[in-house]
Amino acid sequence: MEQELEYPTGFVFKYGGLAGSNMDPVGPEPLRDLGFNIKGYQKDRQRGTERDLRASDVRSPDIYSLKIECFVTSRFSHNVITSRAVNRANVSKEALFDVELPKTAFITNFTMTIDGVTYPGTIKEKEAAQKQYQQAVSRGQTAGLVKASGRKTEKFSVSVNIAAASKVTFQLQYEELLKRTFGKYELFLKVNPKQLVNKFEIEANIFEPQGISFLDAEGSFITNDLLPIIHKSFSGKKGHVSFKPTMDQQRTCVDCQTTLLSGDFVIKYDVNRETPGNLQMVNGYFVHFFAPQNVSHLPKNVVFIIDISGSMSGRKLDQTKEALLKILEDVKEEDHFNIVLFGSDVEKWKDTLIQATPENLDEARRYVQSIDTRGATNLFGGLITGIEMLKEAQEAGTLPERSASLIMILSDGRPNVGVSSIQEILLRTKNATQGKFPIYNLGFGYDLDYGFLEKLATENNGVARRIYEDSDSALQLQDFYNEVANPLLTEVEFKYPENAISDLTQNNFKHYYAGSEIVVAGRIIDNDLNSITAEVKAHGVKQDVTYAEQADVEETAKATEEQKYIFGDFIERLWAYLTIQQLLEKRNVATGDEKTNLTAEILDMSLKYKFVTPLTSMVVTKPEDTVNETAIADKPLEGRDILYLDADPHFIIDVPQKEDALCFNINEEPGVVLNLIRDPTTGITVNGQLIGEKKSSNDVGSIHNTYIGRLGIRNTQLNVKLEITPESITLHNGTKQMMFTWLDEVTLLHPRMMGVVFDFENHSEKSLEFSMGEGATFIVVLHQSWSKHAVHPNFLGFYTLDSHRLSGRTHGLLGQFFHPIDFNILEVHPGSDPQKPDATMIVKNNQLTVTRGWQKDYTEDVKHGTNVPCWFIHNNGEGLIDGIYTDYIVPSLF
Repeated sequence: MEQELEYPTGFVFKYGGLAGSNMDPVGPEPLRDLGFNIKGYQKDRQRGTERDLRASDVRSPDIYSLKIECFVTSRFSHNVITSRAVNRANVSKEALFDVELPKTAFITNFTMTIDGVTYPGTIKEKEAAQKQYQQAVSRGQTAGLVKASGRKTEKFSVSVNIAAASKVTFQLQYEELLKRTFGKYELFLKVNPKQLVNKFEIEANIFEPQGISFLDAEGSFITNDLLPIIHKSFSGKKGHVSFKPTMDQQRTCVDCQTTLLSGDFVIKYDVNRETPGNLQMVNGYFVHFFAPQNVSHLPKNVVFIIDISGSMSGRKLDQTKEALLKILEDVKEEDHFNIVLFGSDVEKWKDTLIQATPENLDEARRYVQSIDTRGATNLFGGLITGIEMLKEAQEAGTLPERSASLIMILSDGRPNVGVSSIQEILLRTKNATQGKFPIYNLGFGYDLDYGFLEKLATENNGVARRIYEDSDSALQLQDFYNEVANPLLTEVEFKYPENAISDLTQNNFKHYYAGSEIVVAGRIIDNDLNSITAEVKAHGVKQDVTYAEQADVEETAKATEEQKYIFGDFIERLWAYLTIQQLLEKRNVATGDEKTNLTAEILDMSLKYKFVTPLTSMVVTKPEDTVNETAIADKPLEGRDILYLDADPHFIIDVPQKEDALCFNINEEPGVVLNLIRDPTTGITVNGQLIGEKKSSNDVGSIHNTYIGRLGIRNTQLNVKLEITPESITLHNGTKQMMFTWLDEVTLLHPRMMGVVFDFENHSEKSLEFSMGEGATFIVVLHQSWSKHAVHPNFLGFYTLDSHRLSGRTHGLLGQFFHPIDFNILEVHPGSDPQKPDATMIVKNNQLTVTRGWQKDYTEDVKHGTNVPCWFIHNNGEGLIDGIYTDYIVPSLF
C-alpha cells in the first residue's frame, strides 16, 4: 500500500509499508534513514504542481563553524557550545543541533539566531513547561529534549526548519563543578560533529588561585597526525588548551568526506597544595576545598555483597568475578574483608571478616572462581548479613581500632525474595547501620530499580553507581573500588564562625579518600567580615587531627582581578550548584512535608540561578513556517526506566521521578498490528500483532482477551528483521535467514548473529534478551499454557531496557513514553472495587478518572512474575497516549 504524507516544509513523500497517522510526521532525512523507497518531489502550494527534486534541494544544511569554549575558575566550569549552519539548498531544510554534555552538568541557557533574529530559551517550572511541550508533540512537531545517552553524558537535541539560503546559529551553555578523582580534575567534552566543519575549535581557559601543578589533554579520536594540533600550556594560576584542526586534518583519509572527530576529548589537571585546603571569598560567598596530602592510609574493613541470581549468569558474572580477582590483588595486608553471595538464599564465604593475609587472599581467589548463579534476588538478606558481620567484628574487637568500614553491593535486579518491600528495606537498613557503615551500590545494567539503590546508598553515607553492560564492565567495577580503596580520614567535620555564615552545604563526611576532594560552600551574612577561618577535625590512622584554614577578602579580590577573562560571580554559582545537587539527594529519600519543602527550595534556586534541574525545564519557542514550535530541555533522571507490555495486553510505564507507574490496556480484535516503538533516527521499529483466546464465550457482552502473539522488530540501518512467535524466532538479514525454536540449544550459537546481539542465558526460562546495533535492548518473555487448555494460548511479553540509546524522535504506543511525562494524583477515593481506589489524575492537561491496581513484571520471575503497582488509565489509555489508540494500528508486522 502506498501512503502519501504532506509536511510543513512543502515536501510530499510517497512510500510503502507504513501507515501514516496524526502523530507520524517525520522529515525527508528520517524517512531515508528508515530505508523506504522515497519518490520525492516538491509541491507548489499555490498551483498544486509537482517537479522532480534536484540534488541541491535535498542536501542537508552544512555546519560551517563549531566552537566549544570552556572557562574554569576554581574547579567550576562554564561551557559554551556554538554551532553555525547554512542551508545551501533551494528549499527549506531541517537543521539539527545535537550535543552530548556531562550528566553532572546543568544547562543554563540556549538560544537560536535565525537570519539575525535571536530566539532565547527560558527556564520554567517543569509543569508549566510541560503543556507547551505536549502541544508541540501532539502537532507532530519535533521537540528538543535532553535525555541520558551514555555512561557520562546526556544528549541535547533540537531542530529547526530554516529557509533556503539562510543561516542558523545554535548556542548552548552549561555549568558543572569538576570532581577530583585519582588526583585529577577532569573536564569531559563529547565531540561528534558528524561532518567536516570549516571552522572547528575547542578552547579552554583555566584559572586556579592555588596555581596549576600539571595540565594535559587527550582525545579518543586523536591520531598521531592530530597530536601536534593539541596545544596546552600552563603557568602559575593560568592554563590554556586549544584544538583547531583544519578540514583536511579532520578527514578520515585524503579524499574522504567523513570526519575523524568522533569521541571523547578530556582535559585533566591538578593544583598546587601547599596547605591541606584552600578557602576563597567573593561577593558574600565562600568556598572551601579540602584535600590534605601526605596522610597515611587507614586500614579498611569491606564486605563484598554479590548478586548471584539467575539474571547475573553469563557475561555479567564472568566480569564480576574478573573484577573481584583484580580487586583482591590490591587489598592490603592490614585490611579485613569477607564475601557474601545472595540469590534466593544467602551464602557467607567466612563467618566473620578475616585479615587479608597472602594465604587468605589465595583462598578467596579460589572461592571467587567457584561462584555460580542460582535462584532469585534476596538482596536484603545479603545486605543485613554483611551489616551484622561488621557490627559483630567491631563489638568483638577483631578489627583495627582506627579503620574505615564499608559495604559494597553489586546487583542487576530488584529484591523479590525475603524482604522485598523497598520502604521496609530502607528503614531496616538505616536502623541496622546507624550511620556507621557507608553502603556503595553498584547497579549492573538497566533491568533494576536504580532509584532504590540510590536511596539505599544516600541514606547510609554512600553513593550509587551504574555499571554499564559492556566489554569493560570489569574495569568499571575495579575503577569504582579504587575510588574508595584508600581511606585517609574518617568522621571529617568542617566548622566555621557560627554568626558569620549561613546556608552551609554539607559539612560532615564519613570518609575522605586519597585522590579525592571535599568541597564546602556557604553564604556570608556578616557584611563587615574581612576574613573567615575554617577548622577541620577528623580521625586519622594514629590520632585525631585538626586543620585550620583562613581566607582574606582582599587577597581573594586580588585573585579575582587576575582572572577577568573567566566568568563573574563564580563562587555564588558554585554554591548554588552544590546546594541544589545536595538538596536533590535529600529530596530523593525524603517523604511528606519534608519532600514538599525541599521541592520548593530546589525549584526556587533553580529558577533564580537559571539551572535546568529535574524540577525545571528550558522552553525554546522557535519559528516553524507560521506556527510557533516549542522545544523543551529536561534534566533526565537515573531510574529503572523500563517500559513493557504483557498479558492482555497491559502496557506498563515506569515514571521514576514519581516513584510510581502508569498502566493501560488496548482492547482490539485478534489480527490487529500495533506500532509499539518507532525511532526514525536509529531506524528501529517494533510492531506487535494481537491473538485471541483459543475458545471464546459466545455470551453477549462477554470480554474477549487478546495477547501479543507475534513481534516484528526491525532495524533498517542494519537491514535486520527479527520475527518472534511463541513457536519460533526468525532472524532476517537481506537474503540470509536463521530460524530456531524456543527449545533449541541456542546457547551454542555465537551471541552476535547478523547484526543482532543476543543474551541466551535465560533462554531455558523462556526469556530472550537482545539488542540491534546501537539501539535499545529488549527482552521477550514466552508465556506457555498447558497444551490442552481450552482457552489460554501461548503468548509473548515485551520489555524495553537501555531506552536511553533511542533518539528524541521515538514514538509509538510504548516509544512515546521514553520522553518525560508528568502527572498529579488528586482526590483519592473508594472505587467500585474496595481493594482498588479511584482518583483524579491531571496529565497532559487532561483530567482523568484512574484506578489503583497492579500488573505483573516477568523479567525476574518468568513463571510467577512480580507485582508492580500502577495507576490504571481507562478507555484504551485515552488522555494519556498522544491521539487515540487507533492511530497506532499499522497494516503489517514489518
